[in-house]
Amino acid sequence: MIQEQLFAETMEETSLVYLMKNYANYNFWANLTLVNWLKTHPEPLLEQEVLSSFKSVKLTLAHILQAQEYWYSILTKTEFEFREYGSLNDIFDSLLKQSENLAAYITAIGEDRFNEKTEIQSPWFTSDFENFEYVLHVFNHSTYHRGQIITICHNLGITGAPMTDYNFYNVTAK
Repeated sequence: MIQEQLFAETMEETSLVYLMKNYANYNFWANLTLVNWLKTHPEPLLEQEVLSSFKSVKLTLAHILQAQEYWYSILTKTEFEFREYGSLNDIFDSLLKQSENLAAYITAIGEDRFNEKTEIQSPWFTSDFENFEYVLHVFNHSTYHRGQIITICHNLGITGAPMTDYNFYNVTAK
């Protein structure tokens, strides 16, 4: 009965709404998969500086977290506050909690909220896009930096990264 109800609800969603909700769950899964893999490596190695846009795995994870927090505040119309992050484990935990909260929020809203425009005036840019554009951006941003983390790890001699591709999620992980 529950599966039939979920199927009926999914059938009522537009492709855009389905995609945004699926992508939110994918983002949480991809961050969880990456963090679980990173936890198997020594913390000093993940804090070691290399030539990259962010100097370490830890700093790149903190950037993903901060960006997700920023966009979550935009979407939920709440106050955003820059903050410092503590240990690598604190960043792991905060990133996973934030990714889960973001997924929960995205999966709870409807098409009208995705299509609503939100004006942003920040120190970096000004925009007035529909919310689905911001949702897609935050997930694309996190994907981009997860790729950078894999490259940083390769430069540190860490190999065997897990597959976190969107299609892999859809085919085998969902």
